[in-house]
Amino acid sequence: MPLPSQPLRKLGFLTIGLFDEADPRKGHESTLEIIQLGERLGFDSAWLRHRHLQYGISSPVAVLAAASQRTTRIELGTAVIPLGWENPLRLAEDLATVDILSGGRLNPGISVGPPMHYDQVKQALYPDTADAEDFGYDRVARLLDFVRGKPATDFSGVEGFEVFSDRVQPHAPGLGRRLWYGGGSLRSAQWAGEHAMNFLTSSVVKAEESEDFAEVQLSHVRAFRAHHPDGDRARVSQGLVVIPTDSASPEQRAKYEAYAEKRLPRTAVPQGPARLMFAPDLVGTSAEIAERLYAHAAFREIDEVAFALPFTFEHDDYVQILTDIATRLGPALGRQAPAQHG
Repeated sequence: MPLPSQPLRKLGFLTIGLFDEADPRKGHESTLEIIQLGERLGFDSAWLRHRHLQYGISSPVAVLAAASQRTTRIELGTAVIPLGWENPLRLAEDLATVDILSGGRLNPGISVGPPMHYDQVKQALYPDTADAEDFGYDRVARLLDFVRGKPATDFSGVEGFEVFSDRVQPHAPGLGRRLWYGGGSLRSAQWAGEHAMNFLTSSVVKAEESEDFAEVQLSHVRAFRAHHPDGDRARVSQGLVVIPTDSASPEQRAKYEAYAEKRLPRTAVPQGPARLMFAPDLVGTSAEIAERLYAHAAFREIDEVAFALPFTFEHDDYVQILTDIATRLGPALGRQAPAQHG
């Protein structure tokens, strides 16, 4: 097996947190239990997807606030919060609050663009300003400024018995260096680098200069670092769907293989007007998956991952997958487990 240029330094996972409309608490509790399991297994980070008007976590920041009180070490991230649904100043307050509660473990990932199905939701979301809202990078820039402590107002001081600040409170030192941009295009990669963010690259990219997924993703990683003040040391995390089968039952293996096979046709050619390219799901033993990752041009360029869990599996499936990732795939990728504390 070929060896990477450097061993894997950070091992994380990403989950969507699905729930039953009739019993939403059970699904949310399952997500929190999975995060707690991730910490026990030695993962460096756990990340939540974001779903609005669906049966998945709509408020990952609130869920991560709960997770911060059930864990002590694991970093907690979002991948990603679509800023089109958010007020950057209010979001900055929420992120800083959760970062303080977690002891500085929050890693917020964000993205831009109009909200999904905007024509159907704009009257509910922005009834008075729907046609004037800006869903571009300026929205990210506002959030960055607020999180990093730049003034939000020209008013501060004492008024009566109340004390006012000109910047977002609480201020969370270090959070501004832990903001991630989730991007799938060269322009996004370059913008994130220019603004000293970290970069999340997933199993979806835009087929701009190539129709080879790994080549496209590699070009994004290099463009990001070329425009980042930290250069080659700038942080990039890759988030492919990875399903190890080492300890899976025969029934689980069959389910995993059927899941990946059903999704495979979309990986053959760019999809839709945006020409989106999807990476194949990686199913097999940890040794087989490690070999495929080492052959992946973009993976060889990074030393952090947040492997994505499939959407629709059961809690016990996630336990098996995470256990195999932590105990078998991580070591196969050269990762040293963190020291365990009593």
